[in-house]
Amino acid sequence: MKSLALVVLLLVMMTPVVRAAADVVPLPADKQGFGTARSAASPVWFTLGHQGLSEIFFPDLSTPATRETRLLVDGKPGQAYTEPADDRSLTFRQRLRGDGWQAEITYVTDPQRAAVLADVALTARRPVRITVDHVPMKGTNNVVSTLPTEPVRHARGTFAVGFGDGVAQAALDRGFATAAREYARGWHAYLDGLRRPKSADPKLYDMSVMVLAASEDKRNPGALIASPSFPWAFGFDRELAPELGPYALVWPRDLYHVATAMIAAGDTGIANRALDFMLGKQQEPDGHLPQNTRVDGTPVWKSVQLDETAAPLLLAWHLNRTDKSTVDSLRKAADYLLSYPNAPFSEQERWENQSGYSPATIASVVAGLVCFADLLQRNGENADKYLKAADEWQSKVEGWTATSTGPYEPKPYYLRLTKDGNPNAATKYNLGDNNPTDIDQRAVVDPSFLELVRLGVKRADDPVIRNTVAVVDQQLREQGYWHRFTQDGYGETADGRPWNINWPTPTRTYGRLWPLLTGERGEYELLTGQKTSAAKRLREIAATANSGRMLPEQVWGGRGTTSATPLAWTHAQYVRLAWSLDAGRPVERPDVVANRY
Repeated sequence: MKSLALVVLLLVMMTPVVRAAADVVPLPADKQGFGTARSAASPVWFTLGHQGLSEIFFPDLSTPATRETRLLVDGKPGQAYTEPADDRSLTFRQRLRGDGWQAEITYVTDPQRAAVLADVALTARRPVRITVDHVPMKGTNNVVSTLPTEPVRHARGTFAVGFGDGVAQAALDRGFATAAREYARGWHAYLDGLRRPKSADPKLYDMSVMVLAASEDKRNPGALIASPSFPWAFGFDRELAPELGPYALVWPRDLYHVATAMIAAGDTGIANRALDFMLGKQQEPDGHLPQNTRVDGTPVWKSVQLDETAAPLLLAWHLNRTDKSTVDSLRKAADYLLSYPNAPFSEQERWENQSGYSPATIASVVAGLVCFADLLQRNGENADKYLKAADEWQSKVEGWTATSTGPYEPKPYYLRLTKDGNPNAATKYNLGDNNPTDIDQRAVVDPSFLELVRLGVKRADDPVIRNTVAVVDQQLREQGYWHRFTQDGYGETADGRPWNINWPTPTRTYGRLWPLLTGERGEYELLTGQKTSAAKRLREIAATANSGRMLPEQVWGGRGTTSATPLAWTHAQYVRLAWSLDAGRPVERPDVVANRY
């Protein structure tokens, strides 16, 4: 009884140290963990950085509510090693070490309310004072704790970050153990309802599926963000990103990739909700989908990317959606593609900073129109005008985008894009992203041309495809990974400083290697009968995971950079390639397109 009384005396409520967000250096975007409960009653998501909790999102996934919440020991944070505390839920554990002390913290959210709970166990070689350092984005959030206020050598307690009057205290009163059990049961039940491919690492596969499911907003079904992170200038440049950047937005392209991965995983519900979000919340009255939106569907960046407007046409085919409401919305998208000036010229291609004729964009548009035509024909409707346009563009893609006069061998090969539809012209353009050099369009190549094969628009053994594979490997490949395109500038500086488009003086930045491109190469290799190589690609993606099993946007020196992590597209590509390996073919490839061409 005396020991219990002593514990009760020690576990008194401590007052956290609250600082303004403006006082804090922006946090790295390479999150070590990402979690939320399965329940809609808990509209809160946490991320983990290198010293504790980083951004917490509330009340939706487009809104970071806090900047960071860290355990301080004698006023200083420790360095954390993050790992899953449960292979089948988004429960994470961090082991922190500091000067003469170590701590273990386990994180969940309370499934019944908007609160994050952190269970702390600390030991020290000397008496130390524990505080919780909390930085809200706006106003003051509610933080409560049962950690001791006086110096101690051993401590066990919990702190809670809650949103709303009394929420944190209610979560604390309920207790970490109770909340953690319910939290884990929710994810266990979710995974139990899905199948798992033989080809994947089971732990990374389960984590990937959970990360994708957790990326769906709870107030806006079907709205899945690109990443719960704010890389580089998107975390600190208010001119570029007034609300902390575009990754916590919904991009129709990323949404399509996640949805097709989840179809393969057996969660068609999330894919159907994604299509409904595209058509019900994102689609504009003229039929096109904006570059990105908030989770409520409000457009943010508004450039036109034709592949994003084609995305719902492809997704609807995979979901066999032929109901009138869906088809009517798809018709608006298809008609927009036909009526767009100089289509399939696009204001932006899939890397989002150049206009022109892009093989990847043309592949998406052609495949989308053929898929939509198939849905119409199933309903007994005439689809001739859509098929006519698709056939014409499919026949012209080589003439628009494959050069026979460029500097590389073998020729002809596909370019990243042409500005004018003339791939043999020495047209120059500025690559942007801190690479201001005007460069001959014939010297810029991109692995994205493989969309032509992956979507069934061109055969895998097409001579120009094979030529371009060789050229891209010569120019862009490093070990098992690829750069986005020639002289890409979207990445850190040579010494690792963050990318920023608004440098006060010209500063060269360098795009690193993208693991998702490794997955796309694996899908292509399956079509050329190279299953062993495709399996190697899956392992190469897996090798980029950090200790929390988060997959990054970019890697440098074999490790994830401070790019967006976890990137939903990378996790989706891992899931999709795993299922493609099991099937022996790319599961995303529409048969109706491949059979036509």
